[in-house]
Amino acid sequence: MPAYILTGTPGSGKTAILRQLELDGHAVVEEAATDVIALQHALGRPEPWREPGFVDEIVALQRRRARSTGGTTFFDRSPVCTLALCRHLGLPPTSLLRDEVARAGHFYARTVLFVRNQGFVEPTAARRISFADSLAFERVHEQTYRELGFTLVDVPAGPLPRRVAAVVRAIRI
Repeated sequence: MPAYILTGTPGSGKTAILRQLELDGHAVVEEAATDVIALQHALGRPEPWREPGFVDEIVALQRRRARSTGGTTFFDRSPVCTLALCRHLGLPPTSLLRDEVARAGHFYARTVLFVRNQGFVEPTAARRISFADSLAFERVHEQTYRELGFTLVDVPAGPLPRRVAAVVRAIRI
């Protein structure tokens, strides 16, 4: 069954779209990086992205969550997004990440739903990125997915119902 990726710039509304898809009865998988960051913050580590093992923690959680799916499923990000994060932060990809990215082309649908920015970024404990930096990160995401042969379908900025409808149309649920 298809595994669709929702990706895009931080704060673009991916999670809101995911929540609505879930309420509409679709299987969803949460973003791993946000949860890894939240746990590390709770453990007293203010900038976990600077610590060794950060990327592998994200990949391991993504892998565990991906195993528990069945049927059409929507993922809030993927290992390809983690590769884009490495590129954005100037970190080398780990061997675990390289393995997951190689597997991504066989596990996830080749059509990726690219959620466009809303023109701002709302800071959170895990999201400490300026709007300008988020746009740079958005470009890295696009480039990374395209390099790996995925087809990006734009989910334009706008009200949530219109964005969810764009997702549904794109994959023809």
